[in-house]
Amino acid sequence: MQISILGAGNVGLALAGALLRAGEPVTIGVPEPARHADAVAALGPQARLTTSDDAVARGELVILAVPYAAALSIAQARADWQGRVLVDATNPLAPGLAGLSLGTTTSGAEEVAARAAGARVVKAFNTTGAENLADSRYAQGRPMMPVAGDDAAARQQVLALAARLGFDAVDMGPLSAARYLEPLAMVWIHLAFRQGQGRRFAFARMTRG
Repeated sequence: MQISILGAGNVGLALAGALLRAGEPVTIGVPEPARHADAVAALGPQARLTTSDDAVARGELVILAVPYAAALSIAQARADWQGRVLVDATNPLAPGLAGLSLGTTTSGAEEVAARAAGARVVKAFNTTGAENLADSRYAQGRPMMPVAGDDAAARQQVLALAARLGFDAVDMGPLSAARYLEPLAMVWIHLAFRQGQGRRFAFARMTRG
């Protein structure tokens, strides 16, 4: 499977590094590749750096690791996504991390899907910080990674990918469940930045036998 990541910020590079360690070559797409050459080169020879358009063209599975407004623009800019799996790893954050800019009756992922004609949109990798995306290992167990999407086959692909990255991949069902996942991300952000817990924690699912 050809995986492309749009964005070379903290989340994009964290996911790229984790995927590469799992044996998945990655293409990273950005508007100005030269600005990110050193950071991507540090990931190793299996990381390809190119333009955003070329990364989309190469990818069977494309991860949006950009700010939410940019994700909307990227989704809408392509006339036909031609059945690609489009993973929305963004959150519709209000300025200053003050909260979410929408919710309860829709979600950022649903707004992306409404603009991404022909894409199979899946919500994932948005509920925790870049450090956990880069390295999911905790002594206490596996952090959970909720995954939502209307296309069952696409959702299963992303669930399997999350599991390969060491997460407890949780099937949340339809894309509308992103209305709950984006507030869950805000809980993590609130604890990390407002409550002073830092970034070295993750949410986990515990079950009784």
